[in-house]
Amino acid sequence: MVCLGNICRSPLAEGIMQHLADKAGLDWQVDSAGTGDWHVGQGPDRRSVKAAADEGIDISKQVCRLFRTLDFDEFDLILVMDKSNLSNVLAMARNDEDRKKVKMLLGDKVVPDPYYDDNQFAPVFKLIEAGCKEIIKQYS
Repeated sequence: MVCLGNICRSPLAEGIMQHLADKAGLDWQVDSAGTGDWHVGQGPDRRSVKAAADEGIDISKQVCRLFRTLDFDEFDLILVMDKSNLSNVLAMARNDEDRKKVKMLLGDKVVPDPYYDDNQFAPVFKLIEAGCKEIIKQYS
């Protein structure tokens, strides 16, 4: 799961996807990263932590990290939140095999960044949850 700073959307996506995969009995390893390095080493935004906790998911122990080329080797699928993230991750791809792994979580729709609007965290949670449910249907 990849977004810009790895403090709002991608931590939510990691927590939601891991929760749903575990609930479905899937042995999936889910992680998240950002394309920007402003928050490396920090935890998720408190508003993302709250939005997840309100739905029974604990993301408070996640630590922000930067997306790296090695992620193409470690993961079968790389889901990004918007077109900017898509461009940034594809620019790091080494070959067609890497590029094939990268998709937007919501298909052709973006997951809006809730960072500047406290009221957007719960709706963004729901969008991400719907996207994660679709991915589980497709890949399980």
